[in-house]
Amino acid sequence: MMRFIFEAIPCHLSHVVILVIISCFVKGMSCQEQNVGKNNESVPAIFVFGDSIVDTAEIFGVKDILPPYLDPNLQLQELLTGVSFASGGAGYDPLTSKVAGAMSLSDQLDKLGEYQKKIREAVGENRAETIVSKSIYIVCLGSDDIANTYLPFRQSQYDIPSYTDLMASLAFKFLEELYGVGARRIGVVSMPIIGCVPSQRTVEGGINRACSDFENQAAILFNMKLLSQTKLLNKQFPDARIVYLDIYNTLDHVIQNPAQYDFEVVDKGCCGTGIIEASMSCNSLSINTCTDDSNYIFWDSYHPTEKAYKLITSMVLRHKINDFF
Repeated sequence: MMRFIFEAIPCHLSHVVILVIISCFVKGMSCQEQNVGKNNESVPAIFVFGDSIVDTAEIFGVKDILPPYLDPNLQLQELLTGVSFASGGAGYDPLTSKVAGAMSLSDQLDKLGEYQKKIREAVGENRAETIVSKSIYIVCLGSDDIANTYLPFRQSQYDIPSYTDLMASLAFKFLEELYGVGARRIGVVSMPIIGCVPSQRTVEGGINRACSDFENQAAILFNMKLLSQTKLLNKQFPDARIVYLDIYNTLDHVIQNPAQYDFEVVDKGCCGTGIIEASMSCNSLSINTCTDDSNYIFWDSYHPTEKAYKLITSMVLRHKINDFF
């Protein structure tokens, strides 16, 4: 059966989570002075780990983008208000990162240690400790493990239940390590409903372009285990707030009820044909691009439109923001 290898779906979707967290918690240059959440606590910065960086320039006037830590032009103020350690193609499974030539989670954690050393030298131990312990850390990956690694490399060793067990155990290990270097407010993003993005409908959905059941069932199984792991970690570390952020059911609800949110098209993107183009293949030369993407859930065959991003953000975090405190 033909498989479609695709890029970092979950973190492109989790873009919406990151945007709202930044919008709610980090306000310009005076982020330490903001009072939010229970007990009027403030959040100085946002950090992202996983398989992709935030990919648009819109963060509600706070930062043009959550910059990659490896940006050689990064200024101190950018460091102090948050960076991304994520690497496109990374996975919980180290083999996923290796095959993609991406930084593994272990590598990303090493970069966090390097970052912490830099800010201690720049702003002193006390302020650095506040940044480390009070910031929000977003962990977002897993789709590439299922879509890109399982069938060609792991299927002979694992069935899907045992492979998702492996992924969940590796997620647990990483979250423990993140806690070990000072993180106390951690948002863990679920795997999305990856079988229903337009590209997967095209490749595996048959003539009617239905959702791909294989990816969706794998995502559901992994998400159940991930949620269980976050509950265990909260018991193990009572001074931490490890928050499960459900992208899967949120996006699924919007796809199943498009008219409720003034969408008309759910199975293809606005760009080009909408069934296979994505990222760089969507550009000013793309023909047949729609004139009004507000009717579409997806901009291209992978990524939601701006309207959908904002909607999903609101739905995911409506009842979750205070869980970080």
